[in-house]
Amino acid sequence: MSRYRVGIIEDDPLHRELALVMLEQAGFDVCAFGSALEFRRHCGVGDIDLLLVDWELPAESGLAFVTALREGGEHALPVIFLTARTDERHIVEALGAGADDFIPKPAKAGELVARVRSLLRRSAAGDRSEAVLAAPPFEFQRAQRILLMDAEPVRLTPREFDMALFFFQRIGRIVSREALLAQVWKVGPHVDTRAIDTYASRLRKRLGLDGSSGWRLEGIYQHGYRLMRVEDSARSLPEAAASLT
Repeated sequence: MSRYRVGIIEDDPLHRELALVMLEQAGFDVCAFGSALEFRRHCGVGDIDLLLVDWELPAESGLAFVTALREGGEHALPVIFLTARTDERHIVEALGAGADDFIPKPAKAGELVARVRSLLRRSAAGDRSEAVLAAPPFEFQRAQRILLMDAEPVRLTPREFDMALFFFQRIGRIVSREALLAQVWKVGPHVDTRAIDTYASRLRKRLGLDGSSGWRLEGIYQHGYRLMRVEDSARSLPEAAASLT
């Protein structure tokens, strides 16, 4: 089996070389570039399995690059921001643009390799314990990480897929933002939960979770979210809070 190939876009030569060496020593094939333009000229999303991208890049920022990538229809490629910007506002902005994870610079070898491997596992294999989760008109094919809606594939980023699956595994239960941060984002509660709200809004639009698909993703004030069938009568908040995830 061929090795995973990781792309790096980092304009700082030292940080670029460090990340390249760390990943190559861990057994990955790596292609590294100093700008988004160089990446487009010499590589491309179809040639890699995961992308590490710096926020501060010449001509086109990493944030602009990832935003254009997602808006252009490339939702499957796992993306990790490698950046010195680690305050809550920037983390929310990165996740909202479509990044799946972020690693503060300077990256530590153990953390970098562990996060890359974790995201690749989730993206390529997923949890095979329940191969298919059906909730018409949706069908989650977990091994292939494919979501079908009315038998047609829906293009989602890896994190959007994980978040949608998380909700559909907990139908009728309140899911806290903290649970989503810990179990989907794999980060602590210190991260601003506005990132969760951005993704929830995106899922409502893409999957019709405003009720048009037969499902409604409800915001529960000061608690989180709850996915319900439209025809199901809503439970009272005190009763639902007892099932808080």
